[in-house]
Amino acid sequence: MSEKYVIGVDYGTLSGRGVLVRCSDGKVLAAKAEEYRHGVMDRFLPDGTTALPDAWALQYPADYLEVLEHVIPELLRESRIAKTEIVGMGFDFTSCTMLPIDEDAVPLSEKEEFRDHRNAYAKLWKHHGAQRHADIVNRVLEESGMAGEARFGGRISSEVLIPKIMEILEEDPQVYEAADELLEAGDWVTRVLTGSHRRSCSMAGYKAWWDPKKGYLESSVMKKLAPGLEHVSAEKMPGEICAIGEAVGRLSEVWAEKLGLQEGMVIAPTIIDSHAGVPGGCLSNDRQAMMVLGTSSVVLALSRKPFSEKGVCGGVRDAIVPGYYALESGLACVGDLFGWFVDRFVPADYAKQAETRGISVHELLSEKAEMLQPGESGVMALDWWNGNKTPYVDGGLTGELIGMTLNTKPEEIYRALIEATAFGTRQIMELYEQGGVALEEIIASGGIAMKNPMLMQIYADVLGKTIRLAASDQAAALGSAIYASLSAGVYDSYWDAVQNMSAVQEKTYVPNPENTETYQKLYEIYCDLGELMGEAESRGRTLLAKLRSMKR
Repeated sequence: MSEKYVIGVDYGTLSGRGVLVRCSDGKVLAAKAEEYRHGVMDRFLPDGTTALPDAWALQYPADYLEVLEHVIPELLRESRIAKTEIVGMGFDFTSCTMLPIDEDAVPLSEKEEFRDHRNAYAKLWKHHGAQRHADIVNRVLEESGMAGEARFGGRISSEVLIPKIMEILEEDPQVYEAADELLEAGDWVTRVLTGSHRRSCSMAGYKAWWDPKKGYLESSVMKKLAPGLEHVSAEKMPGEICAIGEAVGRLSEVWAEKLGLQEGMVIAPTIIDSHAGVPGGCLSNDRQAMMVLGTSSVVLALSRKPFSEKGVCGGVRDAIVPGYYALESGLACVGDLFGWFVDRFVPADYAKQAETRGISVHELLSEKAEMLQPGESGVMALDWWNGNKTPYVDGGLTGELIGMTLNTKPEEIYRALIEATAFGTRQIMELYEQGGVALEEIIASGGIAMKNPMLMQIYADVLGKTIRLAASDQAAALGSAIYASLSAGVYDSYWDAVQNMSAVQEKTYVPNPENTETYQKLYEIYCDLGELMGEAESRGRTLLAKLRSMKR
């Protein structure tokens, strides 16, 4: 075929990354990243004085458009590809990251009357301010006999759409009434670029409980969740749901001029960021799992039937791979957890050692931790620093460290934190296998997977499975580009697009049998400790709740 090119843009927690890709072989001809100007707002609004409560995480929507205005022209400049040869653009986005907009698609946070209203800003995926509302939803679903439906994952978290909307309705009815739409930030970006009201089936299915046969949650159930919420889907969530492979719309004249692209170019529907790693990481069969390791993590596996339990969502078909349900769960913090430890608790002499050698503190700790044997330190952690997704589905749960003495070293804690994230991942994969998925191999992507061999070997040993790495260090952005190639009609088949445009590295991490045997014993301790601190009505959970109630 004549050469055609597509652009993929990956919106992460802290920055946006774009790639310009050749469709015939997936070669990335240019890549560019841009940090969000306002970052994650978890203490103050942009005015610097309006304080935010604990567990809030907001973003400034204009930052997302700034990424495009900086990244896209740079991709064109670096690649020297003519705009007429670029046939489509696709996006992935952290989810659920949602915001209220007016009838002109202007975020309410940009309107003068709402600048000091915290509920007018984009609520990032890891915003946990709506945990109380998630608890209400879970109670209503139980009472209505609906909790077992596959679209709810057994128990819903505060990270999905409806609890965040409930929070707006209760805290700031003025913002709720002024909002013409309440939508995912990923859908807002395509709305701005095209004017189309179409929404992504990926986000609607996994984060808003949309079902192709039933639609959104029934108004009678919505009414039970909160007075005034019964008509939210009709009034605040309009627009046709758009499937992968379709076009959400075409690039407008205004944005074509701003970005230097061709007017009328196909825009693909936005997909959840971790989901884009499935094609970008070359997941090629239902015996493989995709593991995306970044600030948080997501684990995905393909299934011929729906499965949903203990925070595992697997009730959406065709939203990632045609013909398959995709089982999804993950950890609420991974890179964030390691960063927290390095930033807050590593002694000055370690930082000096790293500086003297010209390496990062993470690299120094990894070197030291690699010298330890599994279980040697006697330190165990629960990886709940940002709540727990599976199996307890509670954003209010907190992390734990046990087994420390006056002789405990930083590298021992660092390794225990890494092991805890591997144990949490194993819990998820065991649930997948209970659901009938026979996992033989894992494909990993994300910055941590590419940069930390010690961590990857621990994961292989804990999981007892071979791990391969995605060939691209921008697997999500590449996946978005692959979806763009489908929307633009370059490929008719998802599988043809993946086989031509993505690959895995030759490098593999193979489990060490001796370590795997030791980790089995440690994993059992991890699970017992988790039950003690996470199970409903347990003594540990009661103590955690008392501590949380005293927190200011």
